[in-house]
Amino acid sequence: MSVLAIDAGTTGVTALIITADGQVAGRGYAEFSQYFPEPGWVEQEPAEIWDATLAAGRLALAADAGAEPVTCVGITNQRETAVLWDRRTLAAPCRAIVWQDRRTARICTELREAGHEERVAELTGLRIDPYFTGTKLTWLSRQASATSAWEGVLSGDVAVGTVDSYLIARLTAGRKQVTDASNASRTLLFDIHAGMWSAELCSLFGVPAEALPEVVPSWGVLGSTDPAEFLGLSLPIAGVAGDQQAALFGQACYATGNSKCTYGTGSFVLANTGARIVRSSAGLLSTVAWMSPERELTYALEGSVFVTGAAVQWLRDGLGLIRSAAESEALARSVADAGGVVFVPALTGLGAPDWDPDARGAIFGLTRGVTAGHLARATLEAIAFEVRDVVEVMASEMGAVEDTSAAGAGVLRVDGGAAANDLLMQVQADQLQVPIERPVVAETTALGAACLAGLGTGVWSSTAELAATWMLDRRFEPGERDDAAYLRWREAVRRSMHWADFA
Repeated sequence: MSVLAIDAGTTGVTALIITADGQVAGRGYAEFSQYFPEPGWVEQEPAEIWDATLAAGRLALAADAGAEPVTCVGITNQRETAVLWDRRTLAAPCRAIVWQDRRTARICTELREAGHEERVAELTGLRIDPYFTGTKLTWLSRQASATSAWEGVLSGDVAVGTVDSYLIARLTAGRKQVTDASNASRTLLFDIHAGMWSAELCSLFGVPAEALPEVVPSWGVLGSTDPAEFLGLSLPIAGVAGDQQAALFGQACYATGNSKCTYGTGSFVLANTGARIVRSSAGLLSTVAWMSPERELTYALEGSVFVTGAAVQWLRDGLGLIRSAAESEALARSVADAGGVVFVPALTGLGAPDWDPDARGAIFGLTRGVTAGHLARATLEAIAFEVRDVVEVMASEMGAVEDTSAAGAGVLRVDGGAAANDLLMQVQADQLQVPIERPVVAETTALGAACLAGLGTGVWSSTAELAATWMLDRRFEPGERDDAAYLRWREAVRRSMHWADFA
C-alpha cells in the first residue's frame, strides 16, 4: 500500500508516492507562474495551480509505475493564500492573493488603530498582518475591479478559502467544499479555542461565514477524487494540513516540545505545545497544529520568516550570481567569512519576531573588496540569523510546556530545499547551539500529508508506528558561535525597518 501526497507550494506542486515504510516510490513536480502586478503584490492563477497538480500527480504515478498500489490521497498547501472559485463551474473569478502579498498593510493599520488587535489575537492566536487570509478578503470586498466576484460571494455562488479547499473542490468535482482546522486557523476568521469559524471575526473582516468551507479534522476520509477530473483515480482524500503543520507531523514531532524548521521560500519554525495554547509576547504565533477525528486540537507555537530560500532565488534570478540554488553553498565556501557584509532579506517585509511590513531588504558593509562569495555567504548567514531570532524567542516562551524527556527534545529537525545546504545547516547549529537533524526524506510537507492520509485510512495504525519510519540522514553538532556577527545582524535589521515609510 502507498499514499499519494499532493504538496501545493508557493511556486509549484510536488506529488510524492510514499510507501508504508516511509520511502518515496514516485515523485513529480510542476511549477506555476507568479504575478507581480504592483510593488508588494503577489498573485497566482488558481487554474494554473490545478494544472500543476495534475501534471505533478501524473509524473509521480508514472515514476511509481504501479509498483505500490495507491490507496488514498493527502493534501498540503501554501497557507494564507486567498482563493475564490465558482461553486458550480469551479472557475476562479479572479487571481489568488498569495500569502507573501503586502497590499493590505493599510487595512491592517486601520484595524489596529481601531483597537481590534487584542481581541483578534485572543480569538485566533495571530496578529493583524497582511500575511493572513482575512485582510486579503477584506481588500477584495472593497475593490471595484472585484465587484462581480464579491457579489458572487454574497449570493452564495462563489466560495472563498485557501488553496487546500480549492484543490479539494477540484479533486471532487465540486462535491466537497472543506478545509481542515490547521488551514482555517491561518485565516484570522477561526476561533482556535472553539475550533470553528467565528461569527464575530467574519463580521469584522466583512466575510460571510456561509461562503467559507466546512472545517474538518486533519485526518480521516472526507471525500473521494472524481476519476473524470483527477487522472482516472477514485481514491479517498484522507489527510489535509497546512504545509508547516504537515511538516511538523511528517517530522514525527508528536510530543509536546518537539520542534522543526522548514527552509522553503520562507522559513517556518514550529514547536508542538500539545493541548495548551501558548501565548507569545514577542511576536510568535499560536496556531492549530492539527485536529483529530475526535475533533481534539493540538496546538503549536510558530515563528514565520518570510524570505529565506527566496533570498537564494534572488541571488540566482535577480542578480545572476549563481545558476542554481545548490551553487550557493560552493560560492559561499569560496570565502572564509562574509567579510563584514550583512544582508537583511526583508524583500517582502519582516515576519517574526519583528513584524514590520514596511521593512525592506538591505545590504550593509559593502567595500571594494566584497565579492559574490561574500554576498552568498552573507545570504546563508542571514537565513541562520533569522531562524535564531525565532528560536531564541520560542525557547524563552515555551517554558514549562516542553517535555524534556520526549524524544527529539533539545534538537531542531529541519527540512525543505535549503536544508540540503550543509554549510547553512552547520552555521545554523552553531548559531542555535543545539544539534540539527536532517531526515532522509527532506520533503516533509508532502510526507506529512501522506502520514495524515495513511493514518486516516489504516496504512499506519498510530503515530508511534509513523515515528518508526522517520530516518536520519545527517546530524549537525554545534560548534563555536559567532555572536559578533549576530549582533551586527540585529543592528542591520533595526536600520532596515520602516523603510517603506520614506517612499
